[in-house]
Amino acid sequence: MTSVKTPADEAEARAIQDELRHQVVLTEPGPPPGRGFVTGVDVAYDDARDLVAAAAVVLDAATLDVVEEATAVGHVSFPYVPGLLAFRELPTVLAALDSLKTGPGLVVCDGYGLAHPRGFGLACHLGVVTGLPAIGVAKNPFTFTYEEPGARRGDSAALRAADGTEVGRALRTQDGIKPVYVSVGHRVSLDNACAHALALSPRFRIPETTRHADSLCRRALREAS
Repeated sequence: MTSVKTPADEAEARAIQDELRHQVVLTEPGPPPGRGFVTGVDVAYDDARDLVAAAAVVLDAATLDVVEEATAVGHVSFPYVPGLLAFRELPTVLAALDSLKTGPGLVVCDGYGLAHPRGFGLACHLGVVTGLPAIGVAKNPFTFTYEEPGARRGDSAALRAADGTEVGRALRTQDGIKPVYVSVGHRVSLDNACAHALALSPRFRIPETTRHADSLCRRALREAS
């Protein structure tokens, strides 16, 4: 079973990020869109009971049909600290992934990868500890600047860090609808990450991977509560 260490405090969490950040692989293109399997992961919280539920949903990349689903429920083991969210989510996400019988292929996180204040969001962290190719597709912008992309599906604009480095893209997945925010996690190029986000969003703004995982983790949390 894949596991991660729960830091004792914020300082240790940042030290772990600093150590693992250098293991992110940015030189591989990643799996081609529309082939093999692609897996969405997402989490839901019950703050009153200190519970977190995670879902992992495997889709056939060609048809977007659901191949397998898995969930896990656990207690939140790390406080909420901006920039360190992965330490709250990863243990339960990894438990859900480990429950799958199907190889997950590309993992799509509802969150960020390199487009993160410390350059090491959930998609990077998950990719490094599992070795799987991973991307982040977030619903909302974080701390980066970008120009508004064109209004047509497939239009994009660079997300830029303070030094001007491109760390992701605001990507229009549907005509005239607000963009999603795509960034590399591990073992995937940014061009390929955007191509996957488009392939996974034929009808709606949010990728089908995230839509399925979001619904499933919320259901798991209700049943646990």
